[in-house]
Amino acid sequence: MGVVLISCNASKTQKSDSVSKLEGTWELNYITGPRIAFEGLYPNKKPTINFDIKENRVSGNNSCNSFTGKLVVTGNKIDFNQPMAVTKMMCMDGQGEQVFMSTLPKITSYDVTDDGKTLNFISGDIAMMRFTKK
Repeated sequence: MGVVLISCNASKTQKSDSVSKLEGTWELNYITGPRIAFEGLYPNKKPTINFDIKENRVSGNNSCNSFTGKLVVTGNKIDFNQPMAVTKMMCMDGQGEQVFMSTLPKITSYDVTDDGKTLNFISGDIAMMRFTKK
């Protein structure tokens, strides 16, 4: 019984540590999918994502419009399928915004690497998006 309690406590500590690594603002530098170069998708402004762990919120900018929603994260599992509020400015940069917003719901987990400098969003076992800490 004691071993089970100790291992549960160890995993709880690990989970909160992994979630706390998300805190702050991240800038997109890779996205999978379209046959358009990253610079072509985001010629003027790269998307950003911000995690507020205390408030349990996620927000950011998809290269044109701002978004905000509830943060749903357990350990290294993350869920972007909750409804998000998104501003509706007209954007002339093409499809980058749409690619970013349609990729988010596919993400199932995340990984923070490079001593907390790189955030990878993963779908199954495929890295779909990569961010750099701002």
